[in-house]
Amino acid sequence: MIINKMTLTVPALSINEAFARSVVSAFILPVDPTIQELADVKTAVSEAVTNAVIHGYGDNNGLITIRAQLTNDAVFQIEIEDKGKGISDIPQALTPLYTSAPHLERSGMGFTIMEQFTDNLVVDSKPGEGTKVRMVKKFNARNIK
Repeated sequence: MIINKMTLTVPALSINEAFARSVVSAFILPVDPTIQELADVKTAVSEAVTNAVIHGYGDNNGLITIRAQLTNDAVFQIEIEDKGKGISDIPQALTPLYTSAPHLERSGMGFTIMEQFTDNLVVDSKPGEGTKVRMVKKFNARNIK
């Protein structure tokens, strides 16, 4: 059963990466995450939002929408969506060290990090329509408040 959900929409600006990370961190506090679990979620959210800003929109204006929910069995689901450029080859984009912006000195590890720090990662995208990144993290429920 869903015990809480949220939606946050922010302009696709790099300054909003830290804001999104902080909001999501506060959102998961009711499951009493460990420091490592909290760091994992913060890092995964940072990577997804940064991808939307840099690769989704580039120099164009746009919005990033973050939807999250938390269940009574301590399952956290998050979706980070942009309406930017989209990804033409998702398997290639998921390959470690691949970047569509080498001129910006990007490492190409964003999706790999998201995959390692969550229990499930799904990327949906269409060129010219944007990208939706869905992640699931199962917490060791200690005390759902």
